[in-house]
Amino acid sequence: MLAALGFATIAVLLLLTMTKRASVLVALILLPVLAALIGGFAGDLGELILGGLSKVAPTGIMIAFAVLYFSLMVDAGLFDPLIRGLLRVARGDPLRITVATAVLTLCVALDGDGASTFLITVSALLPVYKRLGMNPLVLSGVVCLGAGVMNMVPWGGPTVRAMAALKLESSEVFNPVLPAMGFGVVWVLVASYLLGRRERNRLAALSPQGPATDVRESEDERDGREPAASTTVTATMEPESSRHATPATADGERQALWALGDGPGTVRVPPLPQTWLNIFNLLLTIALVVCLIQEVLPLPVLFVLGFAIALLVNHPTWEQQQALLDKHAKSVVLVTTMIFAAGVLTGILTGTKMIDEMAEALVSVVPDSFGSHLPVAVAVTGMPLSLVLTPDAYYFGVLPVLAETAQGFGTDPAEVARAAILGQMTTGFPLSPLTASTFILVGMSGVSLGEHQRFIFRWAFATTLVMTAGALLTGAFPL
Repeated sequence: MLAALGFATIAVLLLLTMTKRASVLVALILLPVLAALIGGFAGDLGELILGGLSKVAPTGIMIAFAVLYFSLMVDAGLFDPLIRGLLRVARGDPLRITVATAVLTLCVALDGDGASTFLITVSALLPVYKRLGMNPLVLSGVVCLGAGVMNMVPWGGPTVRAMAALKLESSEVFNPVLPAMGFGVVWVLVASYLLGRRERNRLAALSPQGPATDVRESEDERDGREPAASTTVTATMEPESSRHATPATADGERQALWALGDGPGTVRVPPLPQTWLNIFNLLLTIALVVCLIQEVLPLPVLFVLGFAIALLVNHPTWEQQQALLDKHAKSVVLVTTMIFAAGVLTGILTGTKMIDEMAEALVSVVPDSFGSHLPVAVAVTGMPLSLVLTPDAYYFGVLPVLAETAQGFGTDPAEVARAAILGQMTTGFPLSPLTASTFILVGMSGVSLGEHQRFIFRWAFATTLVMTAGALLTGAFPL
């Protein structure tokens, strides 16, 4: 009963969001609530929802301040040199930009944290995509592919869970599939090339002169126009008149700025020279990224502190700070509400034990005669199952049973673990509605979850198939 209810909830959720019959926010909240009422958990509903919200609260806090931080940095022009450099190298070619997106994602994702990967890559590259008129689905899709493969690293969530669940070492789980991971990296580059070529042809068809953008326009000056540098979750550009100037306005006059009004912090503040302000922002961002990778402090704390420091230096008066918060409030609300809505879904599915029942139901349908081929089956099905099972439910609920079954047929449990990390919450996690980081990716890219899933699912599944073939060829597990 609970298993069927859980599968039905996920199926209806995917159907409604992919067909745009309902917004993701509404579906994430009301569908699990309806399932809980049907399952007889009306009395526990408040506790279940609060439990889910409390688990995603740190992520919600982190993304709120991360969006504000990177929005501030984009407004301050921190990423303008990167944008100009990419445009110069790409010469306005969407194909080169798409491949560069894959390379950047593969490098940034080495930390094994999907949330920080999406925050950094989308913040840096979305302005480039907007300036060239490229489809933001290409950005979210290619980032999804690169982050999915790199989530296999030993310090990434899926591999850590697999090792913990089966009491294995990294040398037993990750090392044998390292060549297969290499196959996956190559496929991501090939896929980005194919997607980039398709995007180039699309833009060329829209304009006889092609999609190229005059790079000189962005190298020396912005010509009084608003650059497409925004981390907002919509593609709407703001006119120059609505853009809030930084304390270091490049108008040639180094005059003191007076904060008008009688609010708190009304002081006379001389502006920092633009060059030193850019250097400060760069050093602060580098320090923040290093601290994120080293986990010096919890991620939410780092972004809270980083944003507060950046806000004080770049916008030292109360009026300027309020203006920046007002400008980017929409971005914060759209992304964070989605994350908390996902907390309602996971809280109910986990608290009612629907997820556990779903895991047991999946294991029960595996025939005994299929035991010797379990590693291949686990590898192929892992990615699609990311859409219906949380990583904890799969790795701590399903995987141990599958490994024990395979061991009865003479198959090493480590081989089942290797197969699992080829798709389950690795290539599949940036598409799953059960992970909060997915909503960071789609929210910051300005696309809907359903559009993102329809666009990139087959490419992500192909990544798992390519790595599975690589694992078979290199002997990570037998056929």
